[in-house]
Amino acid sequence: MPKKAGKAVVAALREDIDRLFDAEPDVRADADDSVHQMRVATRRLRSVLRSYRTLFDADEAAATEAELKWLADLLGVARDAEVRAERFTALLSDYDEAPTEITDALVGASRTAYTDAHAEVLSALDAKRYRRLRKVLKTWRTDPPLAPDLARDKATDVFERVLRRDRKRLRKLVFAEPTATPADRVELLHDIRKGAKRLRYSCEAATTVLGADAGDLGSRAKRLQTVLGDHRDAVESREAILAVAAHAHGPAATVYELLADTEEAAAGRAISHYPAAAAFISVRN
Repeated sequence: MPKKAGKAVVAALREDIDRLFDAEPDVRADADDSVHQMRVATRRLRSVLRSYRTLFDADEAAATEAELKWLADLLGVARDAEVRAERFTALLSDYDEAPTEITDALVGASRTAYTDAHAEVLSALDAKRYRRLRKVLKTWRTDPPLAPDLARDKATDVFERVLRRDRKRLRKLVFAEPTATPADRVELLHDIRKGAKRLRYSCEAATTVLGADAGDLGSRAKRLQTVLGDHRDAVESREAILAVAAHAHGPAATVYELLADTEEAAAGRAISHYPAAAAFISVRN
């Protein structure tokens, strides 16, 4: 008997909810990469709720999505600071005698920002809002508010429609990119990255139903997401360096300029892979 869409999507939700819950103790202990893992689980879950939204009660899904966005944004502040600290450390490793003031301004400030943001995360995890979200997610894990009619449809039919819709949305963004103005292109590329991530997660949720085709499409979307993520990381790092450099003088100013040039080159290398990474979206099927 064909699997029903409701049963299939519950299985996908359960996996992501378990991933989120499993990451929480590590975040509390400030274990390596724990904030990243919890953030990814939160984003994956929110993305599945959005992509497969027609399978759920609209109001309850929207309310849960909003709370997951709150949690993802909170974790994101800590994660972004963590990434900046790691990136600045790697950049400065090429300078044996980089002035201490530069290390403090870039790495030290980022680590301090992470410590402060992590403390905010811990406070949130102990607060009522997160406890309510955990309670809601436990319900979603076992007895989500499904839309009865559509949930009884064949999983293959529903999941294929979801992937077509997410792919079409991404294709529209990719096709708009060549005509974007330089001022708009950076944000459009960011939107393409988010669209690729959404397609990736909807594909990954569908692999047990649709098999290798969904897995392959998800892998291609992940590649596009990674390329654009590398580009954006370099662009944002350069902007952060230039912001600090605006107040620097003497030898430090020269080092900041070299660091900014390094990140500009990194951004260029990353975006050079974009056409090949995005090519799959032009193939209609």
